[in-house]
Amino acid sequence: MSETPGSREHAAGDVAALVTRLRAAPADPIVAQLIDLGEHLERAVLAFHMEAIRFRAFTMSRLIKQHHGTLPTDVPALMEVVLHDLEAAGFQTRSVTG
Repeated sequence: MSETPGSREHAAGDVAALVTRLRAAPADPIVAQLIDLGEHLERAVLAFHMEAIRFRAFTMSRLIKQHHGTLPTDVPALMEVVLHDLEAAGFQTRSVTG
């Protein structure tokens, strides 16, 4: 895994921003699940836990795609930023989007 200085922290920060955005959304079981997954994803990124990153990123992406109509309109784009920055930090998430 190749990583630029600070890229892991940047990716974790993007996950935290997504979680913050979700916390501002109306209460909903899917939103609550995404918040929980996002909190776990942020910790996994900071801990370099590859399997947890893949699982959480995949699950979040899937839920966002399935429920995009009921989520705030910017959430899918924020998730794309997270996936992009995870890749930039050296975490392979291509199978998540493919």
